[in-house]
Amino acid sequence: MPNAQFPIMASGLKSSTLELLKRFNRAFPQFYEQFVSSEIQLQNLRLAYRLYKTRRAVIELKPEGSKTALHFAYRNQSFLLSDIFGVLAAYGLTIHGLSLYGQIRPPMLVFIKLLISRGSKALIDKTAENVSRAIREALAGRFEVEEMLAVEFNLDAGLDLVQTEFYVDPVFHLPALVIEADNQPGLFYKVMYAIWQEDLLVVNANLLVWRGRTRLILYLLGPNESLIPEYLGHKIAEGVRQRLLGK
Repeated sequence: MPNAQFPIMASGLKSSTLELLKRFNRAFPQFYEQFVSSEIQLQNLRLAYRLYKTRRAVIELKPEGSKTALHFAYRNQSFLLSDIFGVLAAYGLTIHGLSLYGQIRPPMLVFIKLLISRGSKALIDKTAENVSRAIREALAGRFEVEEMLAVEFNLDAGLDLVQTEFYVDPVFHLPALVIEADNQPGLFYKVMYAIWQEDLLVVNANLLVWRGRTRLILYLLGPNESLIPEYLGHKIAEGVRQRLLGK
């Protein structure tokens, strides 16, 4: 790939680093190098190096304007998003933005950035520490997300006005699941819990919140990190819809 794709980095990075970045990017879907900025590509490479050195999930919470940015990197698994969004729901946090980039070839890492707030303000240091610790404990199986959420939410209650659609994206060349529902407490956790129950792996995500509705586009791999045939995708979309409606 020509260095012109890295206009910001090329002047400040060694050629060996650029070569490492190109090798790193090959594990992502085809669109990654074309549509993801060079800054984010380099940031994900740095997070992957930290993950390699520490052998534990990278969890960072930093102020970003009036919000807090949560950066996360780890080996992608179907339960990850359920745990992360469950912790955020348990702490009563609002999600304003989501970006997620997952690899589709080994080592199958995933890099997530969430913009979150509490009461429309960035998290105080103590809350940020508690959220980071709770996510780590959830991943280790020592923090029972469902038990904590059951105190705040009726987890058996369905979401309102849920729509789902499956298609194979012609640009990204990946199976995609669109989920749209009215905004309500616990929405993201319930969506990600349904994805986990279907044993799906999210490798890219887009979020739009508009006029009281949340629209998620999740690019997926199926069980055993496989591509999802279209006939099965439509069954999965209906299965997720029924789960979210509480049926």
